[in-house]
Amino acid sequence: MKNIYHAADSRGDANHGWLKSKHTFSFANYHNPARMGFGVLRVINDDFVIGGQGFGKHSHRDMEIISIPLSGKLGHGDNIGNEGIIETGEIQVMSAGTGITHSEMNGDANEPVKFLQIWVIPNKMNVNPRYQQIRMDDIMQPNEFNQVLSPNADDAGVWIHQNAWFSMGDFDKGVTRTYHIKDANNGAYIFVISGKVVVNGQTLNTRDGLGISDTVDFTMEVEEDAKVLVMDMPMSF
Repeated sequence: MKNIYHAADSRGDANHGWLKSKHTFSFANYHNPARMGFGVLRVINDDFVIGGQGFGKHSHRDMEIISIPLSGKLGHGDNIGNEGIIETGEIQVMSAGTGITHSEMNGDANEPVKFLQIWVIPNKMNVNPRYQQIRMDDIMQPNEFNQVLSPNADDAGVWIHQNAWFSMGDFDKGVTRTYHIKDANNGAYIFVISGKVVVNGQTLNTRDGLGISDTVDFTMEVEEDAKVLVMDMPMSF
């Protein structure tokens, strides 16, 4: 088993006034050769945007882009006809493919929005751009790793062009759970949204991350009530 630990306070930092962002991996002006991603996981940005502000129109291609609001509302608009609000408790996916132009604005004029934006390198290039957004309430069970993303359009949650699975859960103090990695070629990146857990002897606090590879599973012990995101994905392109 191989582990790589990323403490919350070791992440890259960007403060643009209207936007405050923490970068787990190299992004924009933060470049760390030791942090270019974890397998096909390329970006985890932990963003805070003040009311009425946001990212104007900009383009992407050949990337799977996942947004998960943690509080507040995220406004979305794109050039393939999607426009609306992504609220806390929802998950959104864009397959950029041959190219997509979109904007991400705070959906409220006054209250800030906090959200994770995650980029995954796809296993198919030049696909038709696509968009998907769902509420996760119906698939979330307490104290379980609930699948919210997969490679399969027929599964619960959203899907992407990659052999990847995301699972989220709210866990009570004292709970112990084992996660089984979905594919022998995959590793898992554990991101603690809030709380405190111990994974294979490594303590993880709020916004800490831990990448695990060369194993079939891991066990998580919950030391404080926690919200945890597990990203299970190939370790090679």
